[in-house]
This record gives sequence, C-alpha cells and structure tokens, in this order.
Amino acid sequence: MPLLPVISGRKTVRAFENLGWQVTRPRGSHIIMVKDGEMATLSIPDHKEVARGTLRSLIRTAGITVDEFCEQI
Repeated sequence: MPLLPVISGRKTVRAFENLGWQVTRPRGSHIIMVKDGEMATLSIPDHKEVARGTLRSLIRTAGITVDEFCEQI
C-alpha cells in the first residue's frame, strides 16, 4: 500500500474536485463535498496538514484507491 503524502485541506479539496466531487458549503473548519450518484459526503478539515489516517478514510469513503487519489495531487 503506497504511503500517503501529508497535504493541506485545500489541496485535498482540489484533488477530490478533479475526481468529480463538488464543494457544497463550509461548516466551521471543515469543507463539505458531495458527488452526484454517491450517498456519501466528504467532510475535509481545512487545516495546514490533513492527518494520513483521515485522508485514507476520506479516500475509502469516496470509493477510490490511494493510487487514483495520488494521481490527482
């Protein structure tokens, strides 16, 4: 399993936008994203660094692989 990079919340949002997710609203210190046809929503922390475990959980929730996510960074 490839090692995830430590990236910011904003960079994480851009990567998910490239994968078809859309920002719906900010909520406190998190950015909420949705995708048509998906039941799940993503709540991405708007921090300088997103923890690797949190990032891996977001990737799993989005239904993609780590490699697919890393290609979008």
